[in-house]
Amino acid sequence: MASCSDSATTLAELKSRVLAFVRERDWEQFHNPKNLSMALAAEAGELMEHFLWADADQSKAIALEPTKRGKIADELADVVIYALEFANITGLDVASAIEAKMAANARKYPVEKARGRSEKYTEL
Repeated sequence: MASCSDSATTLAELKSRVLAFVRERDWEQFHNPKNLSMALAAEAGELMEHFLWADADQSKAIALEPTKRGKIADELADVVIYALEFANITGLDVASAIEAKMAANARKYPVEKARGRSEKYTEL
């Protein structure tokens, strides 16, 4: 894969690269919403494992440790790859899903009520 960066690579390019990788290996036969959602959850768990038992400040330090950063990046990549493949398989548009969810969250969490607070919207 050519060198990518958040500032230069589009979501469509990433989805296309993931899909090409999957197709080259004939893995689409295994990729259905159930399997991909389970794989996504498993990879999220592996990401969380790096921070298990750490408090908030420790978790920030762990994320910056050079010896762990690469492993953490690998797990984050796995999560995003499975999410993109889930979008590919289901035909979901990630950008419009995020836009719709952000709009819904803005209604649930208006700045004047939610700023600096962590309570659920039903408790604001």
